[in-house]
Amino acid sequence: MHKTFLLFLFLFTSAFVYSQNAEDNPQKKKKEKPSITLYKIISAKRDTTFVDTTLSMQKEYRFNYLRNDIFELQEFSNVGQTYNKLAYNFDKTNLVPLFAAQSHHYNYKEIEDMRYFHVPTPLTELYFKTAFKQGQQLDAFFTINTSEQFNFSAEYIGVRSLGAYQNSLTSTGNFKFTTNYQSKDKKLTIYAHITAQDILNRENGGLTEESIILFKSNDSDFKDRGRLDVNFEDAENLLKGFRAYLDYDYQLIQKKDSLSYTRLSFGNTISFEDKSYVYRQDSPYDGFGESYVNSDINKKVSWEDFTVKAYSKFENNIIGSLSAFIGYTAYNYGYNTVLNLEDTFITNRLKGDLVNAGASYKKMFGGFAVYGEGAINITGDLDANFLKAGVSYAINEKNRVSADIKTHTVAPNFNFLLFQSDYKNYNWQTNFNNVKTQQLTVRLESNNIANASISYTGIDDYAYFAIKANDSTPTPHQYNERVDYVKVKLQKEFRYRRFALENTILFQDVLSGEGVLNIPKFITRNTLYFQDEWFKKALFMQTGVIFKYYSNYNMNAYDPVLAEFYTQNDQELGGIPYFDIFFNAKVQQIRFYFKYENFGALFSSEKEYFAAPGYPYRDAVIRFGIVWNFFM
Repeated sequence: MHKTFLLFLFLFTSAFVYSQNAEDNPQKKKKEKPSITLYKIISAKRDTTFVDTTLSMQKEYRFNYLRNDIFELQEFSNVGQTYNKLAYNFDKTNLVPLFAAQSHHYNYKEIEDMRYFHVPTPLTELYFKTAFKQGQQLDAFFTINTSEQFNFSAEYIGVRSLGAYQNSLTSTGNFKFTTNYQSKDKKLTIYAHITAQDILNRENGGLTEESIILFKSNDSDFKDRGRLDVNFEDAENLLKGFRAYLDYDYQLIQKKDSLSYTRLSFGNTISFEDKSYVYRQDSPYDGFGESYVNSDINKKVSWEDFTVKAYSKFENNIIGSLSAFIGYTAYNYGYNTVLNLEDTFITNRLKGDLVNAGASYKKMFGGFAVYGEGAINITGDLDANFLKAGVSYAINEKNRVSADIKTHTVAPNFNFLLFQSDYKNYNWQTNFNNVKTQQLTVRLESNNIANASISYTGIDDYAYFAIKANDSTPTPHQYNERVDYVKVKLQKEFRYRRFALENTILFQDVLSGEGVLNIPKFITRNTLYFQDEWFKKALFMQTGVIFKYYSNYNMNAYDPVLAEFYTQNDQELGGIPYFDIFFNAKVQQIRFYFKYENFGALFSSEKEYFAAPGYPYRDAVIRFGIVWNFFM
C-alpha cells in the first residue's frame, strides 16, 4: 500500500511541476488543442454530450465501482459485491423477462449503458482506486477516430479485492469494444459493439450469530475482521455474459433549407447475447436445507437472446419526429436437467419466439416538448407491453418542468418462473401472472429553487422473494393485492464564497403493500465542503465531509444461491449516521481523490452498521484514486 501511495505522490508532484513549468516557460507550451466540446460522447439513445474533465461534487459521488451516484444504494463491505436498495425505480420497459442473479447486474453493461465516441484526436482515460486487501480497481479506456467518419473505442474495467471478511473475494472484468461510422454524405450511420463480462463473488453466507454479537460489541480481539466466523467458506457464484450488437440506418430523403427540413430513414438492429450464472459450493450448508448431493454443488443456468428489429424514422419541422419498428426475438433460458419430483415435474427450459412492434413520437410546440412511446409483443408465449408519454416546458434557461406517465406489463424475471439447484428447497416452476406497473412522475429542474421530483408507482401482481412461514430459504411469491409507492426527492446546493453545502433528501412511503416492499422512509446526504485554487491557480481543490443517513427499516436480506435479495420482516437495520472525509484535487486533466470512508465508526462504541442482515458494512478505511485523461 505504501508503494502505491508513493507512486501517486510522484504523479501528483510531476503533474504540478509540469503545470508550473508550462506556465513559467511559454516556449514549452504545446500548440493549441481542439476544444473539449469536440470530444463527443454518444449515448445508446443517440443523445450527444462531451467529455467533462472538471472536478465537482457530482464527480465525487460517481468516483466508485459503478461510476454512478449510489445515493439510493447501500454498499456491501467489499468493492465488487452487490448493493442493497434503499429506494426503487421502475424505469425499465423490457418486453422479455430479465435474467437470473439480478443483484449481480449492477456493473453488468447492458445495451442501454453503452456509449460511442467521436473525437478529433486520440483520447485515453485511466481510472484507478484502491480496494480492500490484495486488490485494486482499474478502468482503462481508449478511443480514436481513424478518419472523420470512423471511430472505435476499447475499454476494460477490472476489479480484484480480497475483502476484510473470510471468503469475500471479488473478481470482475468488463471488456467493451465499440465502433461507429458515418458516410461522408451522412446518409449511412453504423453503431456496433461487443462486450465480454464476468462477475465472480466468493460467498460466505454472512456472519454467524456469535460473530454478529462480537462485531456489534466492538470486541478488540476481533478488529481483524478475518477472525470472525462466517457461515461457510467454500462457495462462489459467477455471472458471465457475451454480446454482439449492430445498428445501422440509411437516410433515403434528406431535405433541408433555412425554413424547413425533412428526413426519412430506414434501419435495422441485430443483437445476440449469451449469459450464464452458476453457484458452486464444495459441500452442502445446512442452512439451505437438504441437498441432492453430498459434495460439489454446481448448478448452471444459461440464457440466449437473439433480437432483430427493422425500423423507420420520419422527421419534419412541422410534423415532428415519428418512428416505428417491428422486431423478432428468440429466447432460450434454462438448465441441462429436468426434475421429476414426487408432487411436481420441473422442466429444464423456457424458450420461444416473439414478434413485437412499437412506435414513438416527439415534437416541440413553442417551449413545450412532448413525446410518446409504446411497444407490444404481438405473438409468442410471453405477453408484454408498455406505453410512455410525457411533456416538458422550459420556463427559461435555468428552469424546466416535466411530467411523464408510464404503464408496463411484463412477466416476472426468469428465475421467478423457473429455477433449479442441488439444494432441494431451491427448485420451482411457477405460473405467475404478469407484473403490471403504472407510474406518474413530475420533475422540476431549477437553479433558483431546487431540483425536485415526485413519483407515484402502483403495481399489481408484484413478484418478490421471501421466506414462507415454517421455512428456512426464500422462494418466489406474487402479491395478490396492490402495491402503492410514493417517492419525493429534492436536491439543492447552497454557496457562500468558497464554501458550499450540497443536499440531497428523499422521502418515500409504501401506502399499501407494506411488508412486501420494504424501504426506509427517509434518506439524506449532506456535503459541507470548501473549494479553492492554489499555486497560482495550477491546482483546484475540494475538501469536506459527507454525511449520509437513512431511517431504520426491515432491510432486505441477501441469498447467495439465488444471488438475489428477499423481503424479511423480522429485523430492522439502519438509523446509523455515516461520515466520509474527503480531499480532491485537479491538476490539468488529472483528478485525485482521497477519502476516509465511514470515519464516524472510529467513535462508536457499538457497531450497528450493516448492508444486509448478517452482512456488516465496511469499517473506517482510507482510500484514494485517480482519473487521468490524455488528449493526444
